[in-house]
Amino acid sequence: MKRQAEVVVIGGGVIGTSIAYHLARAGVRDVVLVERDELAAGSTSKAAGGVRAQFSDGLNVQLGARSLEAFDRFEEDTGYDIGLHRVGYLFLLSRPEDVASFEAGVRLQNSLDVPSRMIDPAEAQRLSPLISTEGLLAAAYSPDDGHCTPEAVVHGYASAARAHGATILRHTDVTGIETHGEHITAVVTTLGRIDTNAVICAAGAWSKGIGAMAGVDLPVQPLRRQIAVTGPVQGLPPNLPMTIDFTTSLYFHAEGPGLLVGMSDPDERPGFAADTHDRWIPRLAEAMRRRAPDLLELRRTGGWAGLYENTPDHNALIGEATSVSRFLYATGFSGHGFLQGPAVGEVVRDLYLGRVPFVDVSPLSAGRFAADAPRPEVNLV
Repeated sequence: MKRQAEVVVIGGGVIGTSIAYHLARAGVRDVVLVERDELAAGSTSKAAGGVRAQFSDGLNVQLGARSLEAFDRFEEDTGYDIGLHRVGYLFLLSRPEDVASFEAGVRLQNSLDVPSRMIDPAEAQRLSPLISTEGLLAAAYSPDDGHCTPEAVVHGYASAARAHGATILRHTDVTGIETHGEHITAVVTTLGRIDTNAVICAAGAWSKGIGAMAGVDLPVQPLRRQIAVTGPVQGLPPNLPMTIDFTTSLYFHAEGPGLLVGMSDPDERPGFAADTHDRWIPRLAEAMRRRAPDLLELRRTGGWAGLYENTPDHNALIGEATSVSRFLYATGFSGHGFLQGPAVGEVVRDLYLGRVPFVDVSPLSAGRFAADAPRPEVNLV
């Protein structure tokens, strides 16, 4: 048990382990990461694993593109194979307003060197043969996107962080953050007190409670999302892109010989419930019937539920608190935290060290809501 740390990172998912790795690699001594369960046991292990730079917000485009570069060299940097498949992301569009929105998004992405493009329904079906083109107006596609294995990314970062001197404490709850005036003095855990003057909150869906311990408002709400896995699919294309029907939010990508399938449930209410249920299946089946009817013939062989960490504008919270000294945060990613993990680790490292990050994340400060300056992200899955 470490009794003293230069900085304590709270949360052992992709964001926390990426931050710990980037800090330790930069030479920060006595980095301690505290995780209440096993590494990746929270939202990261329940993620669909998609990685992309197709966003409507320029900050997210840059964070996604930077992370894609890091995922591409991940094995070289850490020694871990993350099962990266750069098969592309395909957004299917059936409403004129969505076509206009994605056309604007593609122009923005191209200006930031992301090779996305608008394509017609026939090309979309060639890329993703399981779909129906009925009612489809257009699609947006980027070949650089894809998917990989979330747990492998976390364990790769954790192993590399340890190699650079970081300490990782598992099965350790944070029960309090001690302050003196405006200064942090310690993090209290179930294993004891860690003297420190710096805390980085990367606790995902649990971040609001961590922030409250330091008097910092982090407007994050947990929301259950579910995923199903199917049996083998005959003739599954080897380069099947991550395919998203944007109108319904139905998505799927290859998972071994079968498919990983997900969709949002508009009846779901915020909370920490993370058990599976079948209430969403009729709506899922209807979305499949409309956009990918062959999926209805597949046998469901498994699945799981996990938590999104949503903010009011469905965009991340990244920054440093103004009410207490040296409380930094990276949370509230609303479904795109895994894919931005590598870049966010870099950004938070630089914020901690007083460097200028590769992208200005000040618009993602948690204070934007009090200032009535939300920054909504449109390209959500």
